[in-house]
Amino acid sequence: MIYTLHELQHAASAPLRLWAETSQQLFTNPFSPLAYLPHSSRVAAGSELLARVVKRYEKPEFGLDHTLIDGETVAVREEIVAEKPFCRLLHFRRETKRQHPKVLVVAPLSGHHATLLRDTVRALLPDHDIYITDWIDARLVPLAEGYFHFADYVAYMQEFMRLLAPDLHVISVCQPTVPVLAAVSLMAAADDPAQPRSMTLMGGPIDTRAAPTEVNRYAKTRSLRWFDTHVITRVPLKYPGYMRRVYPGFLQHSGFVAMNPDRHLQAHLDFYNHLVEGDGDSAEAHRKFYDEYNAVMDLPAEYYLETLDMVFIRHQLPQGEMTVSGQRVKPWAIRDTALFTIEGELDDISGPGQTEAAHGLCRNIPQQRKEHFLVPGVGHYGIFSGRRWRETICPRVGDFIRRSQAFPPPPFPRKGVTVVRCTPCR
Repeated sequence: MIYTLHELQHAASAPLRLWAETSQQLFTNPFSPLAYLPHSSRVAAGSELLARVVKRYEKPEFGLDHTLIDGETVAVREEIVAEKPFCRLLHFRRETKRQHPKVLVVAPLSGHHATLLRDTVRALLPDHDIYITDWIDARLVPLAEGYFHFADYVAYMQEFMRLLAPDLHVISVCQPTVPVLAAVSLMAAADDPAQPRSMTLMGGPIDTRAAPTEVNRYAKTRSLRWFDTHVITRVPLKYPGYMRRVYPGFLQHSGFVAMNPDRHLQAHLDFYNHLVEGDGDSAEAHRKFYDEYNAVMDLPAEYYLETLDMVFIRHQLPQGEMTVSGQRVKPWAIRDTALFTIEGELDDISGPGQTEAAHGLCRNIPQQRKEHFLVPGVGHYGIFSGRRWRETICPRVGDFIRRSQAFPPPPFPRKGVTVVRCTPCR
């Protein structure tokens, strides 16, 4: 019912949005006499702010059509390498013959689209061959495609790694650090030759008992049934995923904003003032950020509830109790994959220590293949986006990947092991 009411509210606000957009045009267009009235800039600024508040934000584009390699501008083409019901594997194919390490970037399935990692990919592109998981909004997946569980997430990761092997490096940001570590652990235990050469885990909830944040405390103070009855609903009739149980994107967005309401309110007030003052650069920076931040997607209910239970409530991975498809997850089985963990000192989503816990779990990885980096003065988004990411963190990730390349890889394939390739794209 809540989803239907949300759609009704959105439909009811359409005339208001159209009026605000029209007003903004009338008071800014140089051919309109209203643009020359006193205080026209204030009316236009207020109209644009109102229009942005009530509009619906669709999935943005990556927009990465070129990169710079050794001072030369190289075209980049986005292509689909594999397609599953809930995820596409994208490849940013660079029109160059230069050989660089192959990297799978695993984007979070936690509300925002994979384009949230646009800056991550942009910084990596000059020196790496980049693939990324592009998760599909659950409301667009027909119910006939079945459900999506935590085990399916792990299976997707294994299929993609087998498809891209050998000599693959994996970077996971935030939420996927847990299923990625689980996938590599299961592959290591099975002596799978497609194990990645390295995995970089960034700001993820490996062990949320370390430095618990408000997000972690919120999950612990409510029962799983509470979440099932209060945040899970069914997709309404107008979407392909009609009747699928989901955690709606609009509820997630409300939670994101509620974590820092004063910061978002101030950002919108600053945006209004920038428009009034004619500071186009600052206003455009606000638009770009919130076009991405406000674009959210629905999550499959079963995946969301299982992750909540296994990762945030029962802490199964750090306690050695996690099982996936009947198999126990053993991070200590990993020996051939190098491990790099990155955390932000000011991270208020995955507190410092939560990702570093992976080192204790992966105790059989040789010490010379392990590294941890606590980035001073950086919050959650700063570890994969922005100036500190581009200037400080990304170079260290690239250096770690290159050093991992120097270690001898496991034979490919090993005797007696069958490599299972991903099914062809549909």
